[in-house]
Amino acid sequence: MAIQLQPGIQLTVIPTEKYKTIRTFLRFSAPHSKQTAAKRTLLTSLLETNSLHYPDQTDLSAKLADLYGASFGLNVGKKGNLHQINVALSLVNGKYIGNDEVFTEGMNFLKEILFYPNIKENTFDQETFRLEKDNLIAYIKSLYEDKQTMASLRLQELYFSEDANQKVPSFGTYQHLEQVTAQELVETYQAMLHHDQIDIFVVGDITEAQVKAAFATWEFPQTKRQHPEIFYKQPASATIKEEVIHEPVTQAKLNLGYQTSVYYGDSRRFALMIFNGLFGGFPHSKLFLNVREKESLAYYASSSVDTFRGLVTVQTGIDGKNRARVLALVEEQLASLCAGEFTEAEIDQTKAMLRNQFLLSLDNPQALIETAYLNQWLPETKLSEEEFLSSLMAVTKEEIQAVAQDITLQAIFVLDGEE
Repeated sequence: MAIQLQPGIQLTVIPTEKYKTIRTFLRFSAPHSKQTAAKRTLLTSLLETNSLHYPDQTDLSAKLADLYGASFGLNVGKKGNLHQINVALSLVNGKYIGNDEVFTEGMNFLKEILFYPNIKENTFDQETFRLEKDNLIAYIKSLYEDKQTMASLRLQELYFSEDANQKVPSFGTYQHLEQVTAQELVETYQAMLHHDQIDIFVVGDITEAQVKAAFATWEFPQTKRQHPEIFYKQPASATIKEEVIHEPVTQAKLNLGYQTSVYYGDSRRFALMIFNGLFGGFPHSKLFLNVREKESLAYYASSSVDTFRGLVTVQTGIDGKNRARVLALVEEQLASLCAGEFTEAEIDQTKAMLRNQFLLSLDNPQALIETAYLNQWLPETKLSEEEFLSSLMAVTKEEIQAVAQDITLQAIFVLDGEE
């Protein structure tokens, strides 16, 4: 159960004896915006590299070594309308090494990172800033050199072309980064600390009292914090958006974006999960068996679902000359699911694989954190393990057909060889 440290700041302790480590995870959530995504990503690089009292990476690494080889890192993510800054620290449980102070020391280290960054005279350390900014620009550019990643990003730009914020990925764009100054980034840091919703999770063999004591000295600014709407809903378009880009590639990419009205928390979500498994989510799916294996028209073919933006995507790697055939064949697989052309045995196989995925997630501390996070943002969607599995197993063929019939093609992106 979440403890409210102050309005907009929640602490959740998940006690378990499964692990010999204790994982602490903080998530700062704000509205996703094209203006701030790149800045917030760069901020994570700076906070991860050094701090005021650990002024270079060597000092910071030495402190982690003192914490018995603790693992530490920051990254960004996006969920629906939310932009997330994630801070994670995994420590060995002190009971296994005869040191009861390890957790407290680890929390003091995190406090140092978050409250005392390497800022002097209202600007981030210039050398660190310059280096991390250059590294991040190079990294973002390199993503577009990987053609599979590039096709996925360009499909999202196309699908969300009417929304300036949604078409920008969680890490932002290098064009936005190029103009950012070390002084501006201080403003980004202050905005995160003062206005983001903050969710703190601690997973491991530890008591709530121990965790509360460790966080008692953390003094977050007493401000009004944002709590944006998590879901992004885009009106359906009457026309399909299409884009073809020609580059010197050995393998063409055909990626498709479909709209669904099924969102996380909708009772139809379980039918959508099974639909996705049958469509392209598993090795026994129609895309894998019919497009890749039977017809040998794709090097890979799969589908995925985003229930926070109402989006189903299909990713394929193909020979460019087969583009029209592959598109027709993918649409045939969807039409086949709409018509109910799948067996009870295929449904059972998909349910079994989804069940195994779910049970495996119960052994993953980060998966437990993600579930707890959504339970806090969307308490009405909370399900016990038994309720989740019974809802999954109760899905009927007719319900799967119904979600298949709800899916409409909205965007086609093609990366092909030079003409």
